[in-house]
Amino acid sequence: MLKVTLIRSKIGSTPKQRQVLAALGLRRMHQEKEIQDNASMRGMIAKVRHMLKVVE
Repeated sequence: MLKVTLIRSKIGSTPKQRQVLAALGLRRMHQEKEIQDNASMRGMIAKVRHMLKVVE
């Protein structure tokens, strides 16, 4: 399991980045979610890496 935290605002991001954040279940700043560690989740994290903090 990976713990991801949204550390930067969605304001100013592209629509695709906002869709990725929604798919990860992150809606608010400093919100944390635990997600499964698999290839599809890692790909989504890579798309918005600059907005997240990831703890393994």
